[in-house]
Amino acid sequence: MELSLTRPLCFFDLETTGLNVAKDRVLEISILKVFPNGNKESKTWMVNPEIPIPPKTIPIHGITDEKVANEPTFKQLSRDIYSMIKDSDLAGFNSDRFDIPLLAEEMLRAGIDVDFKKHLTVDVQTIFHKMEKRNLSAAYKFYCGKDLNNAHSAEADTNATYEVLKSQINKYDELENDISKLSTFSKRQKSVDFAGFIILDEDRDAAFNFGKHKGKKVIEVFEREPGYFSWLLNADFPRYTKKVLTAIRLEIMDKA
Repeated sequence: MELSLTRPLCFFDLETTGLNVAKDRVLEISILKVFPNGNKESKTWMVNPEIPIPPKTIPIHGITDEKVANEPTFKQLSRDIYSMIKDSDLAGFNSDRFDIPLLAEEMLRAGIDVDFKKHLTVDVQTIFHKMEKRNLSAAYKFYCGKDLNNAHSAEADTNATYEVLKSQINKYDELENDISKLSTFSKRQKSVDFAGFIILDEDRDAAFNFGKHKGKKVIEVFEREPGYFSWLLNADFPRYTKKVLTAIRLEIMDKA
């Protein structure tokens, strides 16, 4: 089966110095561009990150400082990379939450202002998570090592859910045995800036997802506290997040 495309689709993956979208850098980028007629074009670049590669990440990707010392920087490659993706939609594995925000950060750092909202994005990991069996029976087997008999009877499902939650808390150190924190952790939210600092609230308005204004609408905060926008621009947030916030700020000024 071939993909049904109306314009090219670029599958891409990044190897990076770490997982911090604002601070970490690309070490390697590979792009597979699939055209509507089925033709394919691929390109892989090694990248000098211009910062030391943390030793703890080297076993993951196998890339050392010495290996990329003589490679071009992302800024030097940015025009070629942009040329390959500019007319395409984008696809990756966990790309919406990591690869795209980090790529956006590198592009902005290189002086290329890409509006990634104009590209359709397909996150293959999300499809996997939504489509593969992730029902209570599967969770009960995975976490508790037991088969769920009488699945979909209310009592059996209720007891299994209770056991699964306890097993999850026991299995994952990062899960605190605190209902308030578990409630927050188990919610899924749609981010506006990919990195998740700005989300859509129940009214589909942009809202802060961090700090003292968490849960508040961005527009309302900027109107009440104009200086907060300046603080955000000078703080250590991803450039793409700042770009989104700037667009909201300009929207307010246009309406004034």
